[in-house]
Amino acid sequence: MPQAKITIQTTQTKVNRILKTLLQSGLEAADPGKAMEQSIIRKNNQLCVNTTRYDLSQFRRVVCIGAGKSSAHMARTLELILGNDIKGGMVIVKDGYKASTKKIQVVEASHPLPDGRGIRATKNILAIVGSLTKLDLLIVLLSGGASSLLCAPAPGLTLTDIRKTTKGLLQSGATIHELNTVRKHLSAIKGGQLAKTTKARILTIIVSDVMGDDLATIGSGPTVPDPSTFQEAQTILKHYQIWNNAPESVRKHLNQGSQGHLLETWKSRRQHSPRNRSIILANNQTAINAIATAAKRLGLRPSILDSPFQGEAKNLGSILGGMAKDIRESDNPIRPPACLIAGGEPTVTVTGKGKGGRAQETVLAAAQELAGLHNVFVAGFGTDGTDGPTDVAGALVDGWTIEQAAKKGIDVLPFLNNHDSYNFFKKIGGHIITGPTRTNVNDIYLILAL
Repeated sequence: MPQAKITIQTTQTKVNRILKTLLQSGLEAADPGKAMEQSIIRKNNQLCVNTTRYDLSQFRRVVCIGAGKSSAHMARTLELILGNDIKGGMVIVKDGYKASTKKIQVVEASHPLPDGRGIRATKNILAIVGSLTKLDLLIVLLSGGASSLLCAPAPGLTLTDIRKTTKGLLQSGATIHELNTVRKHLSAIKGGQLAKTTKARILTIIVSDVMGDDLATIGSGPTVPDPSTFQEAQTILKHYQIWNNAPESVRKHLNQGSQGHLLETWKSRRQHSPRNRSIILANNQTAINAIATAAKRLGLRPSILDSPFQGEAKNLGSILGGMAKDIRESDNPIRPPACLIAGGEPTVTVTGKGKGGRAQETVLAAAQELAGLHNVFVAGFGTDGTDGPTDVAGALVDGWTIEQAAKKGIDVLPFLNNHDSYNFFKKIGGHIITGPTRTNVNDIYLILAL
């Protein structure tokens, strides 16, 4: 993977150099093309995927479909591995995430809310899969963003229904598991329903953007059994007070499903079978481990948080800032020069009309705890290069961020309360910019105490 062009808006040369090295190391480790080359090997007619072997001479056709921010680059690598044995297919990517392929068509669509392009491309994918037989091999490429991009509303539902419901959940603070439980029960392809449309042998290759790597949640699990139910989807909408404002068609659909009048998503006790296998190429831990190794090379003491970094962004930011303060003032839990690393995906319950993302909001909340501290920094960024609906990956703060803001007459609290972290950093500086990174393995949060 060509190195991402990382820009960090800070005048402090030393931390700029260190942070760029750490971020680049994490991104390179989670590069899907590199991971595919290591995990998928072609020997004559044998395709070796971890411990599973596929005799390519036994298949009439090998076809690839997929979706997600990394899927185009995964498709290009797959073409290099399989050569003439790949007969075509289609993947759907977020706008700006295309890659050059020869046989597998790449289509751009909208994310995080689906659009008509995604629906049209998904219909084409369903047609491709529907044409396969038990003599064919279907390779499915999934990565972060697939749930939005691979969109086929269930009968009776429209794109507008899906967009309105999804937007409500995205702004409510719902977890990815909850969001995708609802998505699966409003879809004709998610929750194992894609696998049910074909008798072909299926191999699903995944770059995970879900903490814990739950196959039924990654990309809303189009090729694996789904344990969630219509009743759970209904309960989630009610819990986040979205139910009464949801489209009438959505409420009717979920009511019918809960009453047993609609077919559930695919239920099975076996996620893997000889006909249907899935592999995880890279995940959040892949990037974290690489960052820890790079930190050690730079002379820092690395420490990885055991628990996933999940919860409300503002609350987590305060916790992260408090930990940074403890490291600086009492060498707890690690003595400087230190690099504390956390991975996860905070949520933001949107109540204001500002512009921001979970990484920027988390870091902005941490800035208050750092005020006045020397040589301590907190950074957070999305590994896909996008933090929320913004053009940046994340942000960096230090002990002087709040003072710099005050000198410009800027109070941090209104920006936090209005979820307007993007515009705060646009005025003060501190944005981390990478552009599309070709991967997506959740967020990375760092404390640097130098």
